[in-house]
Amino acid sequence: MEDLWKSRARSLQLRLRDRFRIAVDRHRRLPMFSTDGYFSSTLQRWLRRVRDFRRDSLPSSSAFYRKRVGKDIGAEEDSVFVRMLQALAVPVIGNVCYVFMHGLNRVQVYGAEKLHEVLLHRPENKPLITVSNHVASMDDPLVIASLLPPSVLLDARSLRWTMCATDRCFKNPVTSAFFQCVKVLPVSRGEGIYQKGMDMAVSKLNSGGWVHIFPEGSRSRDGGKTMGSAKRGVGRLVLDADNTPIVVPFVHTGMQEVMPIGANFPRIGQAVTVLIGDPIHFDDLLNEEQTQHMSRGKLYDAVSSRVSHRLQELKVQVDKLTLEHSIQLQNHDMQTTERAAGILHQVDWESFGMGSYITSEDDDSSSRLEIQSPMKLNVTNTQEHAPSERYFGMGFSYEGGIVSRIRGFMDPTELMGFAARGLFLNRRAEEKLASIQEIRPLKAWKQFLEANILQQWNAC
Repeated sequence: MEDLWKSRARSLQLRLRDRFRIAVDRHRRLPMFSTDGYFSSTLQRWLRRVRDFRRDSLPSSSAFYRKRVGKDIGAEEDSVFVRMLQALAVPVIGNVCYVFMHGLNRVQVYGAEKLHEVLLHRPENKPLITVSNHVASMDDPLVIASLLPPSVLLDARSLRWTMCATDRCFKNPVTSAFFQCVKVLPVSRGEGIYQKGMDMAVSKLNSGGWVHIFPEGSRSRDGGKTMGSAKRGVGRLVLDADNTPIVVPFVHTGMQEVMPIGANFPRIGQAVTVLIGDPIHFDDLLNEEQTQHMSRGKLYDAVSSRVSHRLQELKVQVDKLTLEHSIQLQNHDMQTTERAAGILHQVDWESFGMGSYITSEDDDSSSRLEIQSPMKLNVTNTQEHAPSERYFGMGFSYEGGIVSRIRGFMDPTELMGFAARGLFLNRRAEEKLASIQEIRPLKAWKQFLEANILQQWNAC
């Protein structure tokens, strides 16, 4: 009996052990397909073919290709209401910027006829791309508006499209709506040249529009003293458009003073110089026979390199023009000072009660000027010193007298104005004296009436 129970317990133990092992085996993860066998080898062969097909025929995120873009991309965003707002807002803002630049600042534009010729007389449906350096946050629209003729500023359809980063111009619905109404396209940093914003820019070019782009991709970090290299985005705009666009470069300087880094509002009374260059040609890069052996990425790099090289050349020229213009202004100030010195000698100081304070000296010593120039000007070297870093001090050198007292407290312009006011007041005094002399007969007649007729009237 005892042996019977032992055998049954042993058999139950074996059954439990076998059942536990089966459960563990069933919950154990097995490979989906074994490494050996016909099915696994066939599946691997098909997967290899799919990978080869994707690599050879479908573009990946790291490959460059020509992406065809239609004319209707972003058409759902350009509703009738948005186009009406663009027709109203773009000309108004453009004219305000034009008045601000030419009325409250000094703008020197060289080669404006090159841009005007392209804007007004380019063939129909011929796209236009303008490229420039990026110095301040308000380069567009201030610089762009200062270059355009009035006929273009009043036509919203002929004005430029431009691009701005989404983290800067499209932060919230209000700013997004505003920049959309002034023809700004959103681009996202780090999403490459095949993002939707770039597709929309290519679409505007396919419609014969005008797109302005900053090839550097961001503002200058040193106030416009140097320029960065051009990015591949400008290469895609040139090569992927249906019609080869006209590319017009221009470089400007002085906007770092109008809108310094960190400023909230633009400043007035600054000088801005703009140099517009000849259109850049890419016929050799667009020739299919010569570019068959070049990849799309190398073509983008070649276009960007050519644009960057041309902008660097214009940068050197505009710095030289700015330096020469600064020297001309200094010479003009010297001539103004000399004229002011001549006017001072013609002022009748006795009429102001200052005759006793004026010392009599020789004409040579009284007209002598002291010109202090803290730095030497070198026209050939255009990149060592910025025009804004120069200053020019001048004053009249008198050993004594009223001029020596006011030296250092008045600039030449104020001196000239003071002298002109003295001459004007002196002339008015002479005219008043002459008018009094002219009415002396009337005064005598009045005295005669008072002495004779009025006395008789009072006596009555």
